[in-house]
Amino acid sequence: MIENIKNYKIILASQSPRRQELLKQLNIPFELKIKEDVEEVFSEDMPINEVPEFLAKLKAKPFEQDLKNNSYLVITADTVVVCNNQILGKPANKKNAYEMLQMLSGTTHEVITGVALTSNSKQKSFTSSTKVTFKTLTDNEINYYIDHYQPYDKAGSYGIQEWIGMIGIEHIEGSYFNVVGMPIQKLYTELQNY
Repeated sequence: MIENIKNYKIILASQSPRRQELLKQLNIPFELKIKEDVEEVFSEDMPINEVPEFLAKLKAKPFEQDLKNNSYLVITADTVVVCNNQILGKPANKKNAYEMLQMLSGTTHEVITGVALTSNSKQKSFTSSTKVTFKTLTDNEINYYIDHYQPYDKAGSYGIQEWIGMIGIEHIEGSYFNVVGMPIQKLYTELQNY
């Protein structure tokens, strides 16, 4: 479908089932390859909107040896949820998930995904940002979601495509798929121009 990447073997370096599913839906053949976990450390001075792209590039580093003599194109990504100028990562436990969802309740926050496309000849990276507005969530709604869904592998403790998104999100400005975990339209465009 995308002519200029037909000579590459596409590798998606992500454990996220949502990213895997979105890339499948683009009908681009890819292989899933996970390297050792990268310690996601960034400078406290780094502007928040630059963190996801920085981390996406960092996640490509373990593939440097693989890229030297191969025609691989590695896709790495990182998504952060930003509320009140604070990055909300994946919750460590139920209490942490509850606190994050309570913080998001009744407010507008930003979801930023950074993506890096890396081959042996170059690296291109980009970000996508979406504003998400939640209604005021009740304690019962928050607890129901935490008890019946999987908030622990999601930045900000929620999945827009799950029950909490259906009943709680009043408005989004930007890419829905970015909030799911991969700005798929922008990725398609960047792959066309790689």
